[in-house]
Amino acid sequence: MSDFEVESDSGENTDSEPDTALPPPAKRRLTPPSGTALTAGRAAAARGEHRGAADTAVRRQDVGDQVWIGAPAPESGPEEMGKDGSVWLSVPLGTGRGRRPSQNILREIAGPTAFARHGIHDLESAFLCLMDPLLLQHIRDCTVAEARRSGIQWYLSIPELKAFIALLYVRGSFNKNLEMESLWSDEWGLPSFRSTMPCRRYRQIMRFLRFDRREERQARLASDKFALITDVWRDFVTNSIRCYRPGENVTVDEQLYPTKARCRFTQYMANKPDKFGIKFWMAADVDSKYFLNGIPYLGKDAARPAGQRLGERVVLNLMEPFMDKGRNVTTDNFFTSLSLAKCLLARNTSLVGTMNAARRELPPSAKQRAELHSTKVLKHERATLTLYQAKRKKSVSILSTLHQTVLTGTEGKRKPETITFYNTTKVGVDSLDQMARLYSTKGATRRWPVAVFCNILDLAAINAWVLYRQCTGANIARRAFILELAKELRREHMLAKAAPPATVQRPLLPLPYVPHPQVPERRRQCQINAHCKQNKTTVVCSGCKRPVCGKCVVQLEPRCLKCV
Repeated sequence: MSDFEVESDSGENTDSEPDTALPPPAKRRLTPPSGTALTAGRAAAARGEHRGAADTAVRRQDVGDQVWIGAPAPESGPEEMGKDGSVWLSVPLGTGRGRRPSQNILREIAGPTAFARHGIHDLESAFLCLMDPLLLQHIRDCTVAEARRSGIQWYLSIPELKAFIALLYVRGSFNKNLEMESLWSDEWGLPSFRSTMPCRRYRQIMRFLRFDRREERQARLASDKFALITDVWRDFVTNSIRCYRPGENVTVDEQLYPTKARCRFTQYMANKPDKFGIKFWMAADVDSKYFLNGIPYLGKDAARPAGQRLGERVVLNLMEPFMDKGRNVTTDNFFTSLSLAKCLLARNTSLVGTMNAARRELPPSAKQRAELHSTKVLKHERATLTLYQAKRKKSVSILSTLHQTVLTGTEGKRKPETITFYNTTKVGVDSLDQMARLYSTKGATRRWPVAVFCNILDLAAINAWVLYRQCTGANIARRAFILELAKELRREHMLAKAAPPATVQRPLLPLPYVPHPQVPERRRQCQINAHCKQNKTTVVCSGCKRPVCGKCVVQLEPRCLKCV
């Protein structure tokens, strides 16, 4: 998305126009102005890339705009020093576009990976690339274990779990913020809810829904506050990384998922629409808004090295799978620092971001008021600092290792190109969060793991939509995609419900006749629900010992349809 010419450093000019020799560059003043001490070594370090840029004198015409490749570096000005000793050298504004730095030439094709392209052929397969069968089996096993912990014989199949997820998606796509019973009512509800499963069954699944085993929880909580859903979150993030390669621009920012569930790491953020929630650090692709990586904020991290800023550690962890490929990451003033820019440059990744005025590495001029809409550019080694007076009492500091020269507009507010580039690429995570909120599966819950699971489903729906469109070439709206995905997720469950009892395969040997079935002490709800709506019964299945009503039983011996 940058306006730079993307060319390799070793490439030669292949334009049809003849090369034109430029006049030799003006000599630099190597001594600072009076009153400023600057050693030769520090001056060379502060100038950074300027000396090497003066060796090339090539120019070409490109679509009516004069593009300078390796243009001579302008004469440098006085130096400034930050509180931490960082030396900044003032340079004039650029007069033409420079060669794109080698660390910002993308070295892989953006889009779905080969794994995703081979596995995606319909909407459900796109979803299962992210929420794979092993992950669903883990959720199913933990849910059944929680139900049976209370002493009841309870069963949940994978097709029924997918049908349950389908109802969550349908509720979010219709923005039905109604009471649970209203979704099944004849007046306000949706026919798809009544045809998929009874309301009581839905409430049962929601009641027992778990993502870890209770007997292992205490040991894991000692070292992981997120242990109640860590496995599900980790597997989802791993699948998201495996299925997609981001483009040249990635955004790192925070998401506050709104919930007031009781939780040790609930955050309050006054600048967010929802003041309370669980905070996630996220990385998103700027072009497609694909969720790339995420880390929940759980409070103070004891594993963080001393002296390393939290924002720096977050960016390095989120970008680790995508480094060394020539990408750029855009961050806000919480993350951006000179030390982070140097760490990313060492991994062939550039940084563009706003800087907090309290950063010790900033020069004194960053805190001084200048002329309205004026721009000042400073250099520190390979980093460029743009100081722009946006308002009369507000200035903006942009640190960039992508831009070697900075151009400004000629009309209006005369914004520098670093400001324009930042405004274009900063929206990745914010747009992703806005898309997730539009058709969110979030509902009223007192358990924070369920809230996190709803966030996972929202992000999975967005990622599956991106993968499906790019793998198949289909142009489908996101709401239509969610509704079609819900149909495919519940299809297997609906076919099992529609199967008549006569189609069930009987055993080859006849079952012995038992004249007196086992009768429990009281009437209980049918746990099979194959052809009934939570009927009450006194008969139990002789195979699995679960209550089974007359509609779900096979005659002769009272066995349920799933035990035959």
